[in-house]
Amino acid sequence: MNRRTSSRDAWLGLLLLAAIGAAYSSALGAGLVWDDDAHLTKAALRGWDGLWSIWTRVGATQQYYPLLHSAFWAEARLWGSDVRGYHAVNVLLHFVDSALIVLLVRRLHVKGAWLAGFLFALHPVHVESVAWISEQKNTLSLAFYLGAALVYLRFDERRRARDYALALALFVLALLTKTVTATLPAALLVLFWWRRGRLDWRRDVVPLVPWFALAVGGGLFTAWVERRIIGAEGAEFDLGAVERVLLASRVLCFYLWKLLWPANLMFTYPRWPVSAGAPWQYLFVVAVAGVAAACWWMRGRTRSPLAVLLIFGGSLVPVLGFVNVYPFRYSYVADHFQYLASVAIVVGTAAFVAGLVEWPRGAAGAGVAASAGGAAGAGGAGGGRGRRAGQLGVVAIVGVLGVLGVLGVLTWRQSGTYRDAETLYRATLARNSESWKEHNNLGLIYARSMKRMAESVPHFEAVVRLKPDHVRAHYRLGVALYLTGRPSEAGGHFRQVLALAPGSALLASNSHLFLGEMLMGEAGRSAEAKAEFEMALRLAPENTAAREGLARIARRGR
Repeated sequence: MNRRTSSRDAWLGLLLLAAIGAAYSSALGAGLVWDDDAHLTKAALRGWDGLWSIWTRVGATQQYYPLLHSAFWAEARLWGSDVRGYHAVNVLLHFVDSALIVLLVRRLHVKGAWLAGFLFALHPVHVESVAWISEQKNTLSLAFYLGAALVYLRFDERRRARDYALALALFVLALLTKTVTATLPAALLVLFWWRRGRLDWRRDVVPLVPWFALAVGGGLFTAWVERRIIGAEGAEFDLGAVERVLLASRVLCFYLWKLLWPANLMFTYPRWPVSAGAPWQYLFVVAVAGVAAACWWMRGRTRSPLAVLLIFGGSLVPVLGFVNVYPFRYSYVADHFQYLASVAIVVGTAAFVAGLVEWPRGAAGAGVAASAGGAAGAGGAGGGRGRRAGQLGVVAIVGVLGVLGVLGVLTWRQSGTYRDAETLYRATLARNSESWKEHNNLGLIYARSMKRMAESVPHFEAVVRLKPDHVRAHYRLGVALYLTGRPSEAGGHFRQVLALAPGSALLASNSHLFLGEMLMGEAGRSAEAKAEFEMALRLAPENTAAREGLARIARRGR
């Protein structure tokens, strides 16, 4: 039996790997998108001294996740700028995560282990974490998170010090990769309550006290980095306590719905207005409270729904809106935010479905027994029930395979949108036309070439319409208009730059430069042009173009 089980597991593992490879085949050759180039190790950090800086200097990398950036450092030394290597690693890590989920479900003695692995592997909500190189922080940190959980569960059963030490080491590695994994000790306590119906202070809580200390420390440090280093503060993050509760409840509902119905997935979702004065927004609070109350009421019969809800919601706490994270500038939700949290829903769903699939088998067995041991009439009825139950079991299995097939196709289609930056931004705007970030990113792509400069104009115009205080968008729009022969329209945007950010030396200097060039083209305005060039030089003495403008005015005066 063990040999047969091992053989079956080996084939299922190969099938899982093949399914992931097929679903993400279109992403394996994808290019860089959005902030990938900022996450990948810069040339200046690719030496051994760079590795030291990654660990010892906050700000040396995009985020202070030193183990993640050590992995990027190693990958950069292996294949340099060939992005196919990074994509391959991310896909393999997703396979590892899916396989670890299978092992975790078995360790918990829950039904549907392989179904959970396949659901997690093929669910399209995970495409953002797998197809986007920057989110290797998700795939790598989850591997350490699940490894730590598996080893700690073994420690809980055997109470061996080496298991505890290994589990703690894996937890630290997870924190050093992404601190959203700080929720693990709380999740472990929920699992112990689910298993035993209570928590024992000495057995369950005390061993996890050091874990909680590490989790709190890592979380506070990351929150400080997000605010002070990355810039997650200001008017865009100014929410009151009631508004943050409203936001958190809506975020929870959003993520749960996307797991159950993964339609209209996108790179950047609309940024919701959050207002304590909007009565309809309290409906999300009511919905979350209602679901929680129902799970609490059911705990006498089964603790599973409440445990799943607690782990799912608890894993999302870092991104519910109670603390500021930089992506909230663009949207309060993102698919990659729930990569870890989705494990709870996936496992709970798989266990529920596996129970439904097994129920007809049990009924079939009961029918056969009745047929063998009962009277002729009762036996015939029992045999009929057995046949019907067997047919239901086949239908259930076919249904599960059908759902997995649909999820795989959706994942393949969604991963195709990550083929390159332009494809991703266009796909996002097709579903969220008001995303100023995507308009800005597309404008930047088109502005790199004079042949496509005119295409950048409507996108930069959309940015300044949607976000009027976007200084760089005003400047870029001004440049694009000027270079495409519309200087009279460009001037207003250069003046807007000066009004919004007068102290921004380079942008302000170049805005004065362009204004001077425009004035140079108008008769009798040389004096005004000279004043603009002089202001440009005052702000940025290295602005040689402004110096040349002054020289042209001097020659013209002679």
